[in-house]
Amino acid sequence: MPKKILGRWLPAYSKIKNSLSIDWMGPLFADPNLFHINRASVSSSFFIGIFVAFLPLPGQTVIVAILALIFNSNLPIAIILIWISNPLTIAPILFFTYSVGVLLLGIEFINFTVEFSWSWIITQGKLILMPLVFGSIITGIFFGGISYVTVNQLWRWKVHRNWIARQKQRKDL
Repeated sequence: MPKKILGRWLPAYSKIKNSLSIDWMGPLFADPNLFHINRASVSSSFFIGIFVAFLPLPGQTVIVAILALIFNSNLPIAIILIWISNPLTIAPILFFTYSVGVLLLGIEFINFTVEFSWSWIITQGKLILMPLVFGSIITGIFFGGISYVTVNQLWRWKVHRNWIARQKQRKDL
């Protein structure tokens, strides 16, 4: 079952609960559903993690933690998935989401070179920000939705396959 496979890789709830590193957060992370592995929590954590990974915002871990609390998703899986946008992949992701935003908004594509000055950030930021944010949200919803449906269907398929195998095994006895 997918639950058994994921259970091997993810830390146990008791180990996380007794960790000193999250002790200061108090009852926020005392909810065992944040670490529960089932089809609904895993598929929603895939949506949340991938959606937030496409957002051009700092503090993605905090955003994922808040969304996991709100939607009772598996927190470790959602946090692992935001690592899609790491220092090696963030530039291509942002360029892709900017391109999607330009295409969907019908704005002219701006060829720009990055210059690290406040004047460049203010002038170019106004032109780049709207298509970047819009493209990031749309792309995050799209790929998050695809991952949600894919994980949900793969989970159902695996459970169904295991069920058929157990029935066949019982029949052979």
